[in-house]
Amino acid sequence: MSYVPTSFSVATLGADTRAWHYGAQDGPTLVLVHGFRGDHHGLEGIARDLVVAAPELRVIVPDLPGFGESSALPGRNHDLAMYGEWLRAFTSSVAPDGFAILGHSFGSLVVASSLAGGLNPARTILINPISAPALEGPQALMTQLAIAYYRTADLLPERAARGLLSNPLIVRVMSEVMAKTRDRELRAWIHAQHSSYFSSFSDPSTLLQAFRASVSHTVPEFAAAFTAPTLLIAGDRDDITPLAKQLELQRRIPESRLRILPGTGHLVHYEAVADAVAEIAQFLRTDSSSAATSITPPAAAESAKENSA
Repeated sequence: MSYVPTSFSVATLGADTRAWHYGAQDGPTLVLVHGFRGDHHGLEGIARDLVVAAPELRVIVPDLPGFGESSALPGRNHDLAMYGEWLRAFTSSVAPDGFAILGHSFGSLVVASSLAGGLNPARTILINPISAPALEGPQALMTQLAIAYYRTADLLPERAARGLLSNPLIVRVMSEVMAKTRDRELRAWIHAQHSSYFSSFSDPSTLLQAFRASVSHTVPEFAAAFTAPTLLIAGDRDDITPLAKQLELQRRIPESRLRILPGTGHLVHYEAVADAVAEIAQFLRTDSSSAATSITPPAAAESAKENSA
């Protein structure tokens, strides 16, 4: 058993996918799929706490193609269909005997698209799923500004585009908008995480393709593809998807349950790690007969910092 992750590479669709392994060498496998512009570091707190709460788990966290240490796929448009295809190929390599799957934010779209293409997990977990069109959320104006930002970058030469896309001030504004915690230390840590890892993309073109994918689809488009027991975890202050849309998604997915974390927004994986891990561990160990929707009291958010430092 190891709580210190080990890294490895998997040849996937003609490029190397870099991934990190936490927990048991053998045992039930859970694959975690991070969100847009991030890499595996974003889900590191959840991965580390999960293998403490459930030592039997084998947790695998890859960097999406074109992000972190994973190469972009040569000659491919990095649209949602491609990411879904990649996830099917990756899970087939790392967990041929079966697995559960978890996706956060854009990762929820990747998981949903992959399910529609034939991905067959034993269980599905979505954290902050994208359940509403990008221009219908509480921060529709911010979304419009983001679209203009990425379109501007698309018109620039590569060096200038990378400079704009990685601009520390713009990254900080994005972080300030998404963070909801009033804990000054945790908030500063979240900003440091975004500063360190929010610009680890392979090239501007891949980032722009992935951005288009992130704002062009929603999880409900793929609701019919969810056939396994499903856990949805949402923050009641999420600026990306209103809570009403999360409730609507839960009603559309058979055998699904929704856990609502009060006082949390789109950064459940940073601000409510302990609560999310408790829900995930229980879900993976129990049947699907519990209540469909509940509000989870917030636990101490300090574990996010302690376990991801």
